[in-house]
Amino acid sequence: MQASRRNAAIRNVAIIAHVDHGKTTLVDALFKQSGLFREGQAVDDRLMDRLELERERGITIAAKNCAVTWNDIKINIIDTPGHADFGGEVERALSMADGAILLVDAAEGPLPQTRFVLRKALSAHLPVIAIINKIDRKDARADEVLNEIYDLFIDLDAEEDQLEFPVLYAIGRDGLAKRSLDGEETDLSVLFQTILDHIPPPICEPEKPFQMLVSDLGYSDYLGRLAIGKVFSGQAKAGAELACIPESGQPKSLRVTKLQQCHGLGFIDAVEVQAGDIAVLAGIEDVMIGDTICAKDTPVALPRIRVDEPTVAMQFMPNNSPYAGREGQHVQSAKIRERLQRETLRNVAIRLEEGEGKDSMLVKGRGEFQMAILIETMRREGFELTVGRPQVILKNINGQLHEPIEKLYVDCDEAFLGVVTEKLSQRKGRMTNLVNKGTGRVRIEFSIPSRGLIGYRDEFLTDTKGTGLMNSILDGYEPYRGEFPTRFTGSLVCDRMGAAVAYALFNLEPRGEMFVEPGDLVYEGMVVGEHNRENDININPTKEKKLTNMRASGKDEHVILTPVRPMTLERALHFIKEDELVEVTPLSIRLRKMELTAAKRHTMDGAKKKADK
Repeated sequence: MQASRRNAAIRNVAIIAHVDHGKTTLVDALFKQSGLFREGQAVDDRLMDRLELERERGITIAAKNCAVTWNDIKINIIDTPGHADFGGEVERALSMADGAILLVDAAEGPLPQTRFVLRKALSAHLPVIAIINKIDRKDARADEVLNEIYDLFIDLDAEEDQLEFPVLYAIGRDGLAKRSLDGEETDLSVLFQTILDHIPPPICEPEKPFQMLVSDLGYSDYLGRLAIGKVFSGQAKAGAELACIPESGQPKSLRVTKLQQCHGLGFIDAVEVQAGDIAVLAGIEDVMIGDTICAKDTPVALPRIRVDEPTVAMQFMPNNSPYAGREGQHVQSAKIRERLQRETLRNVAIRLEEGEGKDSMLVKGRGEFQMAILIETMRREGFELTVGRPQVILKNINGQLHEPIEKLYVDCDEAFLGVVTEKLSQRKGRMTNLVNKGTGRVRIEFSIPSRGLIGYRDEFLTDTKGTGLMNSILDGYEPYRGEFPTRFTGSLVCDRMGAAVAYALFNLEPRGEMFVEPGDLVYEGMVVGEHNRENDININPTKEKKLTNMRASGKDEHVILTPVRPMTLERALHFIKEDELVEVTPLSIRLRKMELTAAKRHTMDGAKKKADK
């Protein structure tokens, strides 16, 4: 029997960390010091964040592949998202890696998403290199953070050999890594060498038939669908006759039209790919993430990529407001459905099901933030649609209703401890730990239903005057904790079509916070403000002042309105109630009632009250 060998010329490594701990910045520095760019070449910051949304928000949304060369050894680097909502991206990225670099902020230490991504790496039995980053921060506490990292490894049941991880200290922004805090290294040479020494080369079984696990999909206008993944055994050349094994297990024949490999930020043509390579195959139209591409005469499937179950669902529908079709290019339900189906091909964490109505689609995912990113991407592509409030997915376990529970970590000033605890307890949260740092700030841990966090994040920032930090991670399912109010205020609902007028808005301000400005188009059933009280009321924001012969000089000529906070997509999704929707177009975000006509809403409310009795 042929013994397994390793391809010593390759290293496949994933970079994992909590949001904003410096992954992408460190990868930029690795690029620049590997000799990928010529001296003096102008290079953008955050090279790996190629999506417009990633650059705007300063986060990584999609896992991406790149490759650098150090001492004649090719290092394939996979930059992963740090947010738990994009956990599917982390899982498929780790399927291509043989080791991981764990990045932890020297001041903040391990946070919820650090636990999340590290658990994925340890469960995949990957060796880890720990890097304590941002050691130049004034509040850095590197020694304490190292102890916290060891505690985290032990808490996650790391194997003995995984506990023997090397530790480096870095300032990713300056492109330097050191073996000790007082080391004198000035670049990332020690990190490159640690990768070569500690991350094992990929297992190479050249004598076995070709097998490759599809971990990502791409598209080229010239080549069509691209299958990207790690080659586990054998080799393949362009023009080879192979087979694709989908989830059904029935192999489909295919012919490889072109082979490519990662080089820098892009791909280069390859004559042949071998075991251990991360390869790009063209010519495979009907392929999905998790499929196995293998030799035609010996079709054997590799274990599929499995991701955590979705916890949040949202209704997606075509826009049917009076202003539908004015701002977007794609308004038909068929085009929205096609776009969502395309998303499920690229994103293993997204599921698509038929909704309750004829044109309704139910999209399931990891969290409300992931949904917001999907909606924002679609509106920038020219889509018009309406979406409902995010709803958690409940499970029936042994005849009892269970709901997803989050482990919530709150870091805030001591002065805000009371209001935060009160608000979270109203949402069925239970405090599990409290640590007073002695610096005027406290760290609190809660166990809270996932539905309790929907709509709370904006409220939390207001309550803590923008100084609080809040992170959460899914902690499993528990019995349903009971109902609680999601909003203590009602809605100000427009009762007619037209344009908002300053005179009307000024007189409506005592009723609550307005969402529209003078000149904004409104329609019957549109939510134009938040009522101070619990009930909804119908208002007329288009009412103009009646002109009379008796007018005092200068009276009412200048109306000063309270500035309107911009309605962002996340704020809209957090605000709406069960009977409300968000209308999303390339230019506008509007809130509205599901039933636009006031008379029909009144009839439905009466019928509901009757049924409740």
